[in-house]
Amino acid sequence: MAAEKKDMSFLEHLEELRRRLVRAVLGALVGVVVIVYFHDFVVNEVIMGPRNADFITYRAFCSWSHQMGLEDQLCLEPPAFKLQSTTMSGNMNADIMVCLVGGLILAFPFIFWQIWGFIKPGLKEREVSAVNGVVFFVSLLFFCGVAFGYFVLAPLSIQFLGNYQFADVENNSTVLSYLKLTTSLVFGTGLLFQLPILMFFLAKIGFVSSAFLKKYRKHAFVVNLIVAAILTPPDVTSQLLVAMPILLLYELSIWIVSRVEKSQRLSGNS
Repeated sequence: MAAEKKDMSFLEHLEELRRRLVRAVLGALVGVVVIVYFHDFVVNEVIMGPRNADFITYRAFCSWSHQMGLEDQLCLEPPAFKLQSTTMSGNMNADIMVCLVGGLILAFPFIFWQIWGFIKPGLKEREVSAVNGVVFFVSLLFFCGVAFGYFVLAPLSIQFLGNYQFADVENNSTVLSYLKLTTSLVFGTGLLFQLPILMFFLAKIGFVSSAFLKKYRKHAFVVNLIVAAILTPPDVTSQLLVAMPILLLYELSIWIVSRVEKSQRLSGNS
């Protein structure tokens, strides 16, 4: 199959790409249909969940605070702001955004499978075996990132930004502003968690090295801690909770790149 794909003409490659894209779009549409079917649950329980005081993140923080003897220092409450639509089409646009982003998240494994199906035939057999199970690991990291963005970053950002005061301006956000914040955090963190996979492929083509990542490790840590300090309340526990997963991903990337370099040295000596 790989040999057949490599002998394909340019137009045949375009046709194969078109087929893959059509399948990916159909997969995303299936995801949208699922979101539409469970519309009320998705909107009221999932999307609006971080606005509720009994959201699992707020309860977990409060429980940890009591267990560590900090009393109510980590007991966070979401701001009591109202969401509003300032245009006639605002509510409809909000619904469309929820359905599209939710559909993309649900269909992500299938969409990536189609992308990988187009790329895979152009790789050598040794290269394919080296990334065996890539669809599973990419999907796993993506959903881990989505969960981290939804259960950690989104509620902490809502709590911080919703309580932020500027003069006597009342903080009543639009529904689209709220959705853009939550969906960008959730979807963006899912993509951010692809860092180890990205570093693997960049190491394979010699674009990055473990020495480079180690050299700028301190810089990455500082930037990460600054971002965590901005997103979280002013306590060390919350900041570390946000920063640690990203730091672990960076360390995992260094380990993966080192393994790639070792494999390349062994294959070069053989």
